[in-house]
Amino acid sequence: MDVSNRDWMSALPEELWDIPLTELAIPGSHDAMSYCLDINSPLLGSESDVFRLLDKLFYCFTRPIIFKWATTQDKSIEEQLSKGIRFFDLRVAHKPNDLSDDLYFTHIVYTHLTVLKTLECVAYWLNSHPKEVVILACSHFEGIDDERHELFISCLKKLFGSKLCPRKESVLSLRSLWASGYQVILSYDSQLVARHPQLWPAIPYWWANKKTAQEVINYLDWNKDLGRPEGFFVSGLNLTAPRAYIAKNPKESLRTLTFSNWECLRKWVEEQKPGSDLNSLNIIAGDFVGPLPLCSLVIALNHKLRPKSSTQMRKQY
Repeated sequence: MDVSNRDWMSALPEELWDIPLTELAIPGSHDAMSYCLDINSPLLGSESDVFRLLDKLFYCFTRPIIFKWATTQDKSIEEQLSKGIRFFDLRVAHKPNDLSDDLYFTHIVYTHLTVLKTLECVAYWLNSHPKEVVILACSHFEGIDDERHELFISCLKKLFGSKLCPRKESVLSLRSLWASGYQVILSYDSQLVARHPQLWPAIPYWWANKKTAQEVINYLDWNKDLGRPEGFFVSGLNLTAPRAYIAKNPKESLRTLTFSNWECLRKWVEEQKPGSDLNSLNIIAGDFVGPLPLCSLVIALNHKLRPKSSTQMRKQY
């Protein structure tokens, strides 16, 4: 396994340790847990009635297609962490008619792995990498009422404990986070955030909802022209194929689509810069972050923040 980015935050040059995380370039994983989808699980309740009927009538036909187009990652969460991913898009839900309090991740269908079992792996990994900071963005929450929300939040607090960075933290640089022992920024897309100082509000995600790299780039550039949000925000490199396209291209998958568009996306990423400027980027998330070198590309952008004198000295040697 390529582990060159396993501890990339602590390996950054010291002159970057005081820059806010909201101004660093951070690699992210879109639909991070879709590598373990359960092809036999029920569809999400939010899927259309027509799609639900088709799935019921032509199950043997629809399920392989769902699996090909709903799978956005092929590496475990520990492998993604070791590759350098520090932002995780986590879509959480409770299965219908499930009498337990177990929660699962979702993308059209549910995952094999439960949420808490997975996040235990994240907490364990962080114990071994005390200077790495992750941003966990929990969202969607289908089938979860207020009581289950509160139970889940209580479990998250217990699991991460003093690693949780409270949202009132005024300085979010690596140096300040290291000094306080904070390693987890927990974004929670729910109004319940107001009750819990350990939780951060939803992080804006620029999602193009397009199937070609150029269309995605046009959308992201349009957002850049409007100016970056003040805090964390995500630029999504992920492609989205409409169902009509999927039906007409039975031999394709999200993987083939992503790989065929990668070169164009790669060139665009290399031209970007982090920082506080209105057209700068922060978190850059993509699909198949294991086989594609997204992490190395994004992490390298941080060197554009170094003072020119320091960069010139580095080139001389």
